[in-house]
Amino acid sequence: MPIPEDVTGEEIDKDVRQELQSLPKTLAEDVAKNLVMVARLIDEDPERAYAYSRIALRLASRVAAVREAAGFAAYATQKYSEALAEFRAARRMTGTVELWPLMADCERGLNRPEKALDMAGAPEVQKLDKAGQVEMRLVAAGARRDMGQLDAAIVTLQSSELASNSVQPWTARLRYAYADALLAAGREGEAREWFAKAVEADRDGSTDASDRLAELDGVEFTDAFVEDEEHDQVQDPAQDGADRDEQDAQDEDKD
Repeated sequence: MPIPEDVTGEEIDKDVRQELQSLPKTLAEDVAKNLVMVARLIDEDPERAYAYSRIALRLASRVAAVREAAGFAAYATQKYSEALAEFRAARRMTGTVELWPLMADCERGLNRPEKALDMAGAPEVQKLDKAGQVEMRLVAAGARRDMGQLDAAIVTLQSSELASNSVQPWTARLRYAYADALLAAGREGEAREWFAKAVEADRDGSTDASDRLAELDGVEFTDAFVEDEEHDQVQDPAQDGADRDEQDAQDEDKD
């Protein structure tokens, strides 16, 4: 696949660049450029990101960063079995537990929520940083919902991180998940409160909490452009009558 001219490979993280130093220089550059394309496209065009990740994987499958990038790209395209295999490979190479929540979520994607819950209770979770532990809690709550255990999902999300007034990178998603679980359980009043709290924490618009809140409040959004088009199509009755009178006068003159 073509690489845009503005991509040099130098854009990648320095730790990844260091990993690639084990490769011949030209090969390392090619791999780096493909990894840059994965990172650039994974949100807006995950299928193309996946294609670039496969090229990087073909070139350097023994590099942990490449296996990790391939895992993320497969995950973004819902290829959960493939993503899980790549995450496991990356973990074997690095020995870290950072990918544990994602691996558990892949189990959910493969319709194995029980396995995801087993992973949520594993010793590896205690080795995660705070962000990773919150992510694991979100995955565990999702697994509970997959199994139809709404009340258990709600309890799973109840934590010191949820109760905290400080806003962290995970706060909006945690509050959103809690609100969504409450709503699914029929607790609409509490859900509205937590959607509002999610909106307060969602500074970069990572969730649709504001839309969900508006929906609960009965606010309907209309497309102004569509309204203008409809208005143009509906002619004013008075003007319509004037046009008919003018046409009648023209017809009389012809007679």
